[in-house]
Amino acid sequence: MKALITAASALALAALLPAAASAQTAATSGTTFYGTLGYADTDLDHVNLGAIQGRLGARFGQYFGVEGELSGGVKDDKVNVGGTDVKVKLDHQEAIYGVGFLPISPNFDLLARVGYGHSQGSGSVPGVTATAKGDSWNYGVGGQYTFDGQNGVRVDYTREAFQHNNGDANVWSVAYVRKF
Repeated sequence: MKALITAASALALAALLPAAASAQTAATSGTTFYGTLGYADTDLDHVNLGAIQGRLGARFGQYFGVEGELSGGVKDDKVNVGGTDVKVKLDHQEAIYGVGFLPISPNFDLLARVGYGHSQGSGSVPGVTATAKGDSWNYGVGGQYTFDGQNGVRVDYTREAFQHNNGDANVWSVAYVRKF
């Protein structure tokens, strides 16, 4: 199913590229680099967690790039398990993505990304802490707008599909973007 979604997204992106090329007023060539720093809100099995998230990426021409992502948890949640409140938190998360960009104007891009990630979280009650780790296939979409060609804002949604039937997470993020 995920392979079908990925293939359909790639075909849709390929169909839109000629229209986007005509909307782009100046051709971008070569490799450019960027970084983001922002906040990510994660919903995992009715647990709502927050993290500070950073990304570093390289964009190869107008349409393709790669990026690495690191997150550290800053917002915990509680879940009731058998009448006991368990404090749940995201310890850290790492991922790497292939990114497709669709330039709509010189300052605005739509983007789609597919990648692989690793997350570690923990749950605790007084006196006992347990750690949980999971690897996931991730995919998502978003948009970014630069105010002056170098500084901007990015908003995106990522679905993390954990392996071994360990559930799925919905991640919404907003970040400051700096192009180098």
